[in-house]
Amino acid sequence: MALPIDSTTITHGIQLAVAPVFLLTAVSGMIGAVAGRLARIIDRARQVEDRARASSDAEFLARAYAELAELRTRGQLANGCIGLLTFCAFLIGTTIILLFLGETTDFQASRLAVFGFLAGVASFLLALVCFLAETLIATRLLNFHMLEHGRR
Repeated sequence: MALPIDSTTITHGIQLAVAPVFLLTAVSGMIGAVAGRLARIIDRARQVEDRARASSDAEFLARAYAELAELRTRGQLANGCIGLLTFCAFLIGTTIILLFLGETTDFQASRLAVFGFLAGVASFLLALVCFLAETLIATRLLNFHMLEHGRR
């Protein structure tokens, strides 16, 4: 696997490998957004737990435990989303390496690169499904609280 010094080949390899980098940008933005949501979920769960510990009202405790169950589900979805996004970033990074090596060396990696890219996109799509599910649960919980307090 000797690296050719031909600058045209290396330039073309870099151009080919740069296309998946745009997906990495989207992935990093999504990780930041989901991590922020996860932090808010954790903060809210701690707040609800603290209030539940201080209360002996059975009705309040039932609502608190129901909310904690929803928050747990949302946290699991957010964690799953972050895991899928991280896996996506790994696959896209591997794709970039394979594309560059395939273009600049004799290493035949086109099938692996295609598989890696498609698997990365599939992982990104699954992460979007987790994100949507988490936001739908959050919105449902918000609507429930508004109805509970007599607001529309």
